[in-house]
Amino acid sequence: MVVKSIQSNIFNSEAKHIAFAVNTEGVNNFGVAYEVISTYWPELKNCGELELGTVISKSVGDKTFHALVCHSLVGGWGDNQTEIIKKCFDLIPANGELIATVAIGTGLVGKVSGADFRQIVCGMHDSHQRILLYSDYTLKTLLDWYIEEKTKIKEANLLLDSHKKGSL
Repeated sequence: MVVKSIQSNIFNSEAKHIAFAVNTEGVNNFGVAYEVISTYWPELKNCGELELGTVISKSVGDKTFHALVCHSLVGGWGDNQTEIIKKCFDLIPANGELIATVAIGTGLVGKVSGADFRQIVCGMHDSHQRILLYSDYTLKTLLDWYIEEKTKIKEANLLLDSHKKGSL
């Protein structure tokens, strides 16, 4: 779950773990991935095909970087963004330590490929990990979005159940 929202540079984080989005095609030239590649992990730039919902990690000094394979440049983000983000965060072997991340999906590539940050926030909140979110959003805003999204899902499921019972 997101435990704190911070307006600062993620690379100055107190967290030992830094998580960021990468794509299934393994071509990572934008956003935080590009910054990580430029300074810490150059082989990630063109690393080849990766499976959606996986995490690859590399330790450099006192930090461990976790590349979350959560979207495709060709296929976009899909309808299960919440589940993919939760799965990726839950795969990080942080052992209760804080994980720093940014507002995944809010950059140019995320926007043009269909990222829904509200769904992504739900995945972060549903994760068992303790997440520090480096963004301009307040924790209250993030929690409000989470509640709104979960309410929409609950209402849709109730409507679907009602429809199924009526058609029996």
